[in-house]
Amino acid sequence: MSTLADPKALASCCDRIARMNPDLTPKWGRMTAHQAVCHMNDSFAVGTGRRFASANRNFFTKTVVKWIALRSSMQWPHGVGTRPEVEQGKGGTPPSDWERDRAELVASMVAFAQEQAFAAHPFFGEMSRRDWLVWGYRHVDHHLRQFGV
Repeated sequence: MSTLADPKALASCCDRIARMNPDLTPKWGRMTAHQAVCHMNDSFAVGTGRRFASANRNFFTKTVVKWIALRSSMQWPHGVGTRPEVEQGKGGTPPSDWERDRAELVASMVAFAQEQAFAAHPFFGEMSRRDWLVWGYRHVDHHLRQFGV
């Protein structure tokens, strides 16, 4: 399972983000590429506790869904909702300057890979550092695939 703890996986994500441009058309979903960059950055901030996202968890999401999302090789499904605090058009950080927002995402992701303490996940609850770094890779990969990168 790929993880941001692996320098090669982290470098691959950085390279893929560098290949993004604001004119990419999504293969699914409503977000623009610029909105996706801001959403991913917001999500890393939730993981480190620098940004609040309301919880929407139950026994099923904390066990079965968490295991599938972090331990199985299944690609994450399209159209799964997010918390309103990180959803574009609701509470998520609106896009501003493309280059600055994209650079901030890369910096946040690299810092996230070095993080030692994490907040609870809005759906999965308390997670280990290993789980958070798998989640980070899978979340970024999901949105990069959304834009064919």
